[in-house]
Amino acid sequence: MSSSVGRFANKVAIVTGSSSGIGRAVAVLFAENGAKVTITGRSREKLDETFRHILRSGISSENVNQVIGDIGTNDGQTHLIESTIQKFGKIDILVNNAGALITDKNKKIGIFQGIDVFDKNFDLNVRSVMELTQKAIPYLAENKGEIVNVSSIASGPQGHTEHLYYSVCKAAIDQLTRNLALQLISKGIRVNCVNPGTVITGFYSAMGLNDKEVEKFAEDMKANADCIPRGEVGKPEDIAKLIAFLADRDSSSYIIGQTITIDGGSTLVMGMLAGNSALHNE
Repeated sequence: MSSSVGRFANKVAIVTGSSSGIGRAVAVLFAENGAKVTITGRSREKLDETFRHILRSGISSENVNQVIGDIGTNDGQTHLIESTIQKFGKIDILVNNAGALITDKNKKIGIFQGIDVFDKNFDLNVRSVMELTQKAIPYLAENKGEIVNVSSIASGPQGHTEHLYYSVCKAAIDQLTRNLALQLISKGIRVNCVNPGTVITGFYSAMGLNDKEVEKFAEDMKANADCIPRGEVGKPEDIAKLIAFLADRDSSSYIIGQTITIDGGSTLVMGMLAGNSALHNE
């Protein structure tokens, strides 16, 4: 498809963490809808796979910019922005998707994790988002652009004690979204956020789960209406469609500073009602 065709025709998008999972699905969907896309991640092999996915959709390689690097570093962020400007000349959309749940090597949980684990979670999930956004703002302002942050239902309002640090970081992203939206709308930049529920991606293997453990986790979630009332685990493409909606000003121009949950109903179930047969019977 030509970059002059589609709802993102002639738009330039940066999608962080696009070497797999949600980020890959977003990059492919944007490219299919006419955007020129910068894909980025730390693994060349995985990023090449995303690149091949895009090409299989009939997209010209000229519409894709691959950037290998670590957005948790100042150099990585600067290179990402400069490379995009060098190749495409502008930035219209920034999707802050990159993130991970970093666990304690000593297998401690909650507040008993080492504070170094908090620092690592914060640096990747919050600090890098703020820094990259700062660097992108001048270019987004030129084109009245869009920012979509990817958070998680772990942000609350329910507690998430086992992975407390990750939960706190994602709550920070929700609040960052609201603050940025208020400050940047005067520049014409819209900022919104999505809170995915259970979506099976490389996220879980990065936590240390093997393929069988991930498969069992997914089956357990699907089988328990108290976990996912919809009865299905989300797909990266489900989240990508919502991100595309928020990044498309024609579709969502009056949505500003919102965090939209997409979780198959998981956050609707209160703990005190979980297991109540009245929930699951007519």
